[in-house]
Amino acid sequence: MIFRAATADPSDVDRALAYSADGPVAALAADRVREELAAGRLRPEWIWFAEDEGGEVLARALWWGREDSERPVALDCLQVRAAVTDPAAVAAGLLTAGHAAFGTLPLYNASLPLDWRERPDFAEAVAWRREAARRAGLTSGTERLRYEWTPASGTVEPTGRLVFREGTDEEFVEAFARVSAGSLDVHTRTELRSMDARQLAREDVEFYRDCPGERSWWRLAELPDGTLAGLAVPSATPYHRNVGYLGVVPALRGKGLIDEILAEITRFHAGRGARRITATTDTVNAPMAAAFDRAGYEVTEIRLVLESPSRA
Repeated sequence: MIFRAATADPSDVDRALAYSADGPVAALAADRVREELAAGRLRPEWIWFAEDEGGEVLARALWWGREDSERPVALDCLQVRAAVTDPAAVAAGLLTAGHAAFGTLPLYNASLPLDWRERPDFAEAVAWRREAARRAGLTSGTERLRYEWTPASGTVEPTGRLVFREGTDEEFVEAFARVSAGSLDVHTRTELRSMDARQLAREDVEFYRDCPGERSWWRLAELPDGTLAGLAVPSATPYHRNVGYLGVVPALRGKGLIDEILAEITRFHAGRGARRITATTDTVNAPMAAAFDRAGYEVTEIRLVLESPSRA
């Protein structure tokens, strides 16, 4: 078995585009792959093949990054031919070779239907992908709900319970640190095992600064008397406007303020012409999922995120 990037021959990219998907897990269509290549979010050195001795492609992996990424951020597509008797072994070898070349272990995002566990074909396809990822060092798994808002859901007017204002980076570091206490977010809880809240907050500020959204969009949420209630970080992906981050300080949770903050983010994006707003939350974060439901956001898929423990 040979594992290699699509850089050895000018025809390699065409071969990647011509690869037909086997199995139920969705793969990027050829037109979408072309768009991502043109934008620099996919690159030949981030497209990898597993080939047999005769040069037949048995598996394909597509890693994705931002336009300015030096290394890929996430694995977007992992496919193995249906005729392969041990897809986990082939996929594990492919991922391990890619990771060694990149010098990092990018996470793996797999988009799944809500009922994937009740569908044997999906359950089997997920099982070998999980096993391959585990063998390649991606041993931590989280399931996330992906939400979408469209104008059909409408927006609500401010109630006056909260006042939103711009803030300095230090004020946002303080706000991020305070709302992290008692968070149900898996990433936040995991990170707080190895760092303090202010260190994580500084990393969060830097992360959202690097996202496609504008820093000027961020808002602190306060009670009318100036008491910090939480924060609203409208953001964006390369494709859509995005909820980004929101939270309420522990002392004020359970009072419906999360609805006020989410409504502010939704109004912000909608007021600037957004036709779609995306969001994600962990399946274990029931209060946040319920807030999205109340705000008219609809679940479109489950996103299975597999990553290394150090990254998780």
